Amino acid sequence: MRKILLPALIIAAALLIAARLFYLQILDDSYIQKSENNAIKVKYEYPERGYIYDRNGELLVANQPSYDIMVTPNEMKNTDTLEICSLLGITKEDFIRKVEKAKVYSPRLPSIFLPQLNKKEFAAFQEKIRRFKGFDIVKRSLRDYQVDVAANVFGYIQQVNYSTIQNNPYYKSGDLIGKQGVEEVYEDILRGVKGVKRIQRDRFGREIGPFKDGIYDTIAVKGKDITLTLDAELQKYGESLMFEKRGGIVAIEPKTGEILALVTAPSYDPSILVGRKRSENYTKLYNDTISLPLFDRGLLAEYPPGSPFKILTGLVGLQTGAIDENTTFVCHHGFFYGRGAFMKCHDSGPVKLHNGIYNSCNTYFGSTYKQTIDKFASPKEGVDVWSNHLKSFGLGNFLGYDLPPGRKGLIPDGNYYDHWYPNGGWRSSTIISNAIGQGEVKMTPIQLANMMAAVANEGYYYTPHIIKKIQGDKIDQKFTTKHYTTIDQEHFKPVIDGLYDVYNLGTARSLRVEGIEICGKTGTAENFTKINGKRTQLTDHSIFVAFAPRNDPKIAIAVFVENGYWGARWAGPIASLMIEKYLKGEITRKDLETKMLTQGLKAEYEKPLSGKPFTINK
Repeated sequence: MRKILLPALIIAAALLIAARLFYLQILDDSYIQKSENNAIKVKYEYPERGYIYDRNGELLVANQPSYDIMVTPNEMKNTDTLEICSLLGITKEDFIRKVEKAKVYSPRLPSIFLPQLNKKEFAAFQEKIRRFKGFDIVKRSLRDYQVDVAANVFGYIQQVNYSTIQNNPYYKSGDLIGKQGVEEVYEDILRGVKGVKRIQRDRFGREIGPFKDGIYDTIAVKGKDITLTLDAELQKYGESLMFEKRGGIVAIEPKTGEILALVTAPSYDPSILVGRKRSENYTKLYNDTISLPLFDRGLLAEYPPGSPFKILTGLVGLQTGAIDENTTFVCHHGFFYGRGAFMKCHDSGPVKLHNGIYNSCNTYFGSTYKQTIDKFASPKEGVDVWSNHLKSFGLGNFLGYDLPPGRKGLIPDGNYYDHWYPNGGWRSSTIISNAIGQGEVKMTPIQLANMMAAVANEGYYYTPHIIKKIQGDKIDQKFTTKHYTTIDQEHFKPVIDGLYDVYNLGTARSLRVEGIEICGKTGTAENFTKINGKRTQLTDHSIFVAFAPRNDPKIAIAVFVENGYWGARWAGPIASLMIEKYLKGEITRKDLETKMLTQGLKAEYEKPLSGKPFTINK
């Protein structure tokens, strides 16, 4: 028995050791993922980002090669610092600072030393890289913009920060990630999948070939291409029309919710945020706190909507039964809505809904709003009903579009006014400025454009979106789902008739375009800011909303021009030109086009510095 026991123990121990070795070497491959393992060097192959196209198939964003120098501090040996500095055009202080930064990230892992070398710089360094232990070159792709517009739509790519690396194991030091615009929202789709190569090293750190003959290696997979709803020509035209102006333009296809143009002004050429000068150029844009070129006014700017809001005042009045299309109010260049309280108006005489819209009568819509709120048992109940109807148009909240979140705007309810008037005493006359898009109401340009899409569709809209197609995939179902407003379809026709006559009989008759039936609404909104701590009224904003054609709408649009005096002066011409460009492909209103392309509001924007007076529309 003793003769058998000892060999048996030896055999059992050998089997256990063999089983453990088999498990570690064949079955358990988790340890090969750890680049800290000195015997295995991990190299990543970076894929090309997906291309970006416009709705007509025009290539907007492609890629160009770029080369990053990586450093692994623990592998640096006998480095000729002066030679490296001379090759790369950096100082010795820069060299030390970059190596110290790499050590903070990890002394054993490669991290970025010098990013985004061009071909010439790369070639010069590659010739001598064998002499610099611990340094390596990684090929990446940077964006190559085929157009010089739509920077706010695209966004940009930048190196990941430490927080991203900590929270997402996919990213390593030096990796690039999309920020802002579609680059951020569709990062997971556009970035592709990194390839991985594992290289075996001997005990001296020399590379001796692929680990396990490369069975664990993977190849890089290019990011998926995406097609945007954007019309590149319309976007370019819109940006050119905003010459020396500040504001935003949003154009939507009503039947789909597809964003045709998303213009913010001023903007910048997206190519300046590519390459070695990206950081310097970004800093300049960021520090421009006057023009705010990084501020997407189409999504982020909250403005009082002015007279276009009268469309909603009329629709809610019709829905609640406070008015019908034949209800008449008499205007005496305005009306008294309380003791000593007078709302001015440029209209006069008896006014019904139809001419109230095309003449933009404050008396008519102020009276309609008052009757709507007073129809209910209490002002709070009336405002709540009014507020809920407006929110069914997507107002007062994020619309859910596929771009970085903008602003919610503001549609107040009864609780809002109870907060501001805790002792009560507020009533319809207290908040009557809401009727004409002043007061507490705030909207973004994209909300106004979406509102017009809902009016064009006579009561429904689709969530505005910028994605049209994803290579080999489907777009989110929420972009193909109808959203219905709480306004009955029958109430839209009389309002649309009034909007049509804005161009024929009313405030936009000078902006007509031959051959296109446009429904629109001018707007002028008061504009206040603080100068040296004092609330100051600036020149009014110019606003215009429209859709066309009248009977088969293909485009809905909202235009805001800051400090633009009144609706028909700047915003109206831009809207008419954008509509004609999209529907006809050519411009007949050359008089409007020449003015918009060559004249701006530079002097207006300099008034806070020059001390010249602002123009206030009385």
